[in-house]
Amino acid sequence: MTKFLLAVHVLAAIVAIGPVTVAASMFPPAARRVLAAPGDERAAETVRLLHRVCRVYAVVGVVVPVFGFATGSAMGVLGDAWLIVSIALTVLAALVLGTLVLPRQEALVEGIDARTGSHAGAGIGAHAGTLTGTGGREATVRLAMLTGVFNLLWATVTVLMIVRPGSTTGA
Repeated sequence: MTKFLLAVHVLAAIVAIGPVTVAASMFPPAARRVLAAPGDERAAETVRLLHRVCRVYAVVGVVVPVFGFATGSAMGVLGDAWLIVSIALTVLAALVLGTLVLPRQEALVEGIDARTGSHAGAGIGAHAGTLTGTGGREATVRLAMLTGVFNLLWATVTVLMIVRPGSTTGA
């Protein structure tokens, strides 16, 4: 049963967290392209799609820690320091994504929709001011930094899961 839980945990991480990290990383440069060419509807649709991917896979990603806890319990390692650190970093990554990255993406999408006259997003125009002057570029730079923090947290968790300090894998 442990091998099954571990396989599902790893597959869920690849399928759920992978797309979020990639789409979130692609979002800031895509938003900058829209800001540089506000009439480019295809570029605006790319930004909307990347945000949708991030939102959907963030929800799907909840499966990863659920199976992680089940796997850790089956392996009897829930009290190990490497796992506790991994759990703390996972919670921090989820907080960064849910409270910093996704809301900033949403604000940029709403601002782009307001600027392009599109009605694809909800609450259109609420954050249109974030895209005036250099504000849009600054917003995408801050978002890129926060996305990098999110990705770094996940990379650290991944390394901890592979290396598992004190494990018998010989690593």
